[in-house]
Amino acid sequence: MPGSNQKFAPLTKLTDDEQMLKDAAAEFADTVIQPKVYEMEETAKLDPELIRMFFEMGFMGIEIPEKYEGAGGTFLMSIVAIEQISRVDASVGVFMDVQNTLVNNAFLNWGSEEVNERFLPQLATEKVGAYCLSEAGSGSDAFSLKCSAKEDGNAYILNGAKLWITNAAEADIFLVFANINPEAGYRGITCFVVERGMDGFSVSKKENKLGIRASSTCELLLEDVRVPKENILGEAGNGYKVAIETLNEGRIGIGAQMIGIAQAAYDATLSYTQERKQFGKAISEFQAVQFQLAEMATKLEMARLLVYNAGRIKESGQPFLKEAAMAKYYSAEVAEKLSSMAIDLFGGYGYVKEYPVEKYYRDSKIGKIYEGTSNMQLQTIAKIILKN
Repeated sequence: MPGSNQKFAPLTKLTDDEQMLKDAAAEFADTVIQPKVYEMEETAKLDPELIRMFFEMGFMGIEIPEKYEGAGGTFLMSIVAIEQISRVDASVGVFMDVQNTLVNNAFLNWGSEEVNERFLPQLATEKVGAYCLSEAGSGSDAFSLKCSAKEDGNAYILNGAKLWITNAAEADIFLVFANINPEAGYRGITCFVVERGMDGFSVSKKENKLGIRASSTCELLLEDVRVPKENILGEAGNGYKVAIETLNEGRIGIGAQMIGIAQAAYDATLSYTQERKQFGKAISEFQAVQFQLAEMATKLEMARLLVYNAGRIKESGQPFLKEAAMAKYYSAEVAEKLSSMAIDLFGGYGYVKEYPVEKYYRDSKIGKIYEGTSNMQLQTIAKIILKN
């Protein structure tokens, strides 16, 4: 009503617990991660000491209940922490993201009490996890995987290879999807918990990537790996549900990573345009630059609203497939767009490694590819809206 003094909370308003974790993650990123970014980027490897500190801070088990030695937090707490870590280094952001939104959530949603008692305390306190679905011939068509699992007494024998596995170099616990009955198609897919050190299991080629270079992306080889039946996550033949539902949550995590990158690009550009002088004044005083800054701020706010909204809907227990797809699709578009605009406004400085914006641009590109390409997100959105 005109003249009303009623105030409304913005959709991005956080609870006290969410704000507290966001602030802690931001401070940790600025003071601990930032000094290590350049070296990790150049060596294409996460600092082992940093990994240890992530466990000490509780960042690797945010949603894991306290009875399993986790932080007992919420999904949105994971999202805001991933966003803040990714604002400083998207490589570290996805390291944390995969652990929380894919691996831990898969156990929480599908693990039996016995399985969770064995693995969740390890994931909360000391061991990195990896999610192993993709193969050389199984990307967007995730259910065409060839990795096989043959029953042998009280175990299954796994054979095959997995590709593009994030966290593979650091992980000790791997969620491996294999087919126990190829004739049944996707209904034979089963999720197995494979542990580093099992005979026949090895981490092979590490990819040399365009962006998120400190994040390990490796091939896995499985040669007659004997996995006990008690290491099945969920039920035999139910792995396709584990994969689909877990990836839906993971896509919101990737959205958080992307808005972290976009925020970093925007912050750097806003600061630089106010410092950089041409023709006797800061370039931020030119209307053309002002319009670009306004566009960046608007797109960033839109992306954050989509990501937070998807997370809130997920937490409420309502269907969130469309919202997760929209969040991932748009946030990836925005991260790439804003980091590209940042390079343009930095000019020649934006193209050299002395300044951070070229890294934001390289890191942003993966957002359109992993955990479901942008085209797959558009297909998902279209299918849902055409049903209504």
